[in-house]
Amino acid sequence: MATDIKMPQLGESVVEGTIAKWLKQPGDRVEKYEPICEVSTDKVNAEVPSTFDGVMVEIIAQEGETVEVGQLICRIETEGEGAVENKPAASADSVAPAAQETPKAKADTAGDNSNKHRYSPAVLRLSQEHGIDLTQLQGTGKGGRITRKDVLKAIEQGGTQPAVATAAQVPVPEAPVAPASPAAAPAREAVTASTTPAAPAKTGVVLENGDREIPVTGVRKTIAQRMVQSKHEAPHAWTMMEVDVTGLVALRNRLKHEFKQREGVNLTFMPFFIKAVVDSLKEFPQLNSVWDGDRIILKKNINISIAVATDDALYVPVIHNADEKSILGLTKAVNQLAEKTRAGKLELKDMQGGTFTVNNTGSFGSVLSAPIINAPQAAILSFESIVKRPVVFGDNMFAVRDMMNICMSLDHRILDGLMAGRFLKRVKERLEAYGPDSQI
Repeated sequence: MATDIKMPQLGESVVEGTIAKWLKQPGDRVEKYEPICEVSTDKVNAEVPSTFDGVMVEIIAQEGETVEVGQLICRIETEGEGAVENKPAASADSVAPAAQETPKAKADTAGDNSNKHRYSPAVLRLSQEHGIDLTQLQGTGKGGRITRKDVLKAIEQGGTQPAVATAAQVPVPEAPVAPASPAAAPAREAVTASTTPAAPAKTGVVLENGDREIPVTGVRKTIAQRMVQSKHEAPHAWTMMEVDVTGLVALRNRLKHEFKQREGVNLTFMPFFIKAVVDSLKEFPQLNSVWDGDRIILKKNINISIAVATDDALYVPVIHNADEKSILGLTKAVNQLAEKTRAGKLELKDMQGGTFTVNNTGSFGSVLSAPIINAPQAAILSFESIVKRPVVFGDNMFAVRDMMNICMSLDHRILDGLMAGRFLKRVKERLEAYGPDSQI
């Protein structure tokens, strides 16, 4: 008896997912709770498990296809007590109640405006990038909700089109100007000047001999959308300080071998950086806040987002309640998240709730950077490479010291330069306070 498997809800605001990879093929045996496919959303990658034993008989949604929550993705031939039998055709006795229930269900769907005006982050970003007025679209999702496919269709048609009326009945509304990006202007022009569908938004680069076209993955699209949103919406300001970490380098060199033998993980500089940040956030809680439209929300918990790179993407998992962890606790948390990221095992909870982002760009040799804010957070702090340089030290003496730059981008809607400078100074002082004999 074949049972339908549908796209699950992988998060509160997630309305669709892309089939990244099928782990089972037709004819394969499937055990209960065994993953059958990998799904990529605008928040996280996740595995979809089977809820019963059986055999895969049909794959409906192909790899790379985007499917809305609740839509059919495959069928499994079930067995045992968990099998779901195919329902027989409705009898004459059951037709009347069904007929009575249908108008009510339709009325509920038509009158349900709660979903119609609830937009996912992906839908909002896409509409802002292309100047699409979401209030003019007719959603095809559950409860009339507007999906990413609806926005893409509007873009292909040259911009926002009226939901019901034709051009002869009602003038085509002009797309909003306020959040427009450079890509939005042609879309608005196409709407007001002509009803002919616009060409796909490409730059017109001609492929020459030897050029290779690389398909953009769902993860890369999500990264691109978030970076564009952050740079368009948040007024970035940037500041930097130089830190003398000679004492910290000596401390780590003294402890790293013993730490590795005792704890089984490498002692890196990252936990020290995070510790200095979280202790400073307690002093300056304004830095631990997020922007929410017309208000600033000061977050109680200090959850540190850390940037972890893989071969093809950059993920930002979260260390929850980082202020409650010691150097040892932070070391294990960083190591665990890095391993889960590179193994593709991150869960939704690992990606949610970040309040401040720490980025160790120095791990690949960078000495200066201007990071993009992880919206809607207030700031992001990059720790650059530690290099030996001659500096004036002590009583006008030259000495070779281990020096590092710390670079912070901040949302100027939330923070001003004075607050950011005081915070960065405290991070600097905490890092410079470490010595060869410091206790951790």
